[in-house]
Amino acid sequence: MPSEAERKAGFRGGLVIVSGPSGSGKGSICKRLRAHDCVSMSVSATTRAPRAGEEHGKDYYFMTVEDFRAGIAAGDFVEYNEVFT
Repeated sequence: MPSEAERKAGFRGGLVIVSGPSGSGKGSICKRLRAHDCVSMSVSATTRAPRAGEEHGKDYYFMTVEDFRAGIAAGDFVEYNEVFT
């Protein structure tokens, strides 16, 4: 059930996709969204190293290339893409 603030804001539910190139501010937007109890986030996997303040399982699942490729072979991902190889 939406909170009073959500009702006043006209919250009706839905899906929001935050997309953009590296360093464009997606993380900052998602951090603000996470502050709302009514928001759930999917967590992507990456083989890059964590940036300052990022947490495994919250911001990304940080994986080795070997573990990532094993996940691909096991069918663990709905989708994946190898970038910057």
